[in-house]
Amino acid sequence: MGAWDAWIGRQMVQQDRLTPALLQRFRSTIDSDERGDIAPQAIHWVLCTPEATTAQLGIDGHPQRSDSPDSFFPPVPHPRRMWASSKVEFIAPIPVHAEIERISTIASINEKSGSTGSLVFVDVAHETKANGELAIKERQTLVYREANTAKPAPAPEPVAINFGEWDFHRTLVPNEAFLFRFSAITFNTHRIHYDAPYAINEEGYRGLVVHGPLTSSLLLDLAARQFGANAVKQFAFRAQSPAFAGEPLHLVGRREGDALTLAALNPAGQTVLAAEGSL
Repeated sequence: MGAWDAWIGRQMVQQDRLTPALLQRFRSTIDSDERGDIAPQAIHWVLCTPEATTAQLGIDGHPQRSDSPDSFFPPVPHPRRMWASSKVEFIAPIPVHAEIERISTIASINEKSGSTGSLVFVDVAHETKANGELAIKERQTLVYREANTAKPAPAPEPVAINFGEWDFHRTLVPNEAFLFRFSAITFNTHRIHYDAPYAINEEGYRGLVVHGPLTSSLLLDLAARQFGANAVKQFAFRAQSPAFAGEPLHLVGRREGDALTLAALNPAGQTVLAAEGSL
């Protein structure tokens, strides 16, 4: 029996409700142009948010992990946690006032060795129901890493992005207020998103880190601006490197038939988050 086998299949069930106020706060946070009673895609990332008390938070801001039978996540000892990727299937739109239920299941836990040391990958399967009907299925991969002792890497030199390689694009600069609002609406207390000294001195980043699901929400919003609301049927993203507050973020996309290729690029033209989807 593996070290984490007891956690495989462990479930957590959460309840929520999509209120008009929450819907408007989400739209305002990402500067969505959408209106009406049907929520934008990515709304599920601001529903059924963490429920740990403040006293249960660890030094990084995440809920402390333990071997308690009541603990959902396994007690991986590595201190650094990152949302590495997700695969999402959009089955039905979520309307305002919908009663939400999310069933989360630990699907797999795998330990591997990488260039930075030991890594533990935890896959979580989520099923989100709206008014009793399945609306979204997601397979989320979290990676836990060892402590980082390296100094922050300097910012790469900016380059002129060739947007001609893409069908559509949008550029924005995520600032500290933007990151704070997304942390607040998702109840995300990970300090790398709002505590610059911690992000730099303890986790080795050169600044505040833009949330992976925030970048993904912006890419889904980019698709909505191009193809209309709730047009994406499947969406998958993989974080490749951090994006930082105060640095331009280039959102780009192209369409081939019903297939979408989306990405977020840093000022040097490097991919920080790669995504693909279908219409």
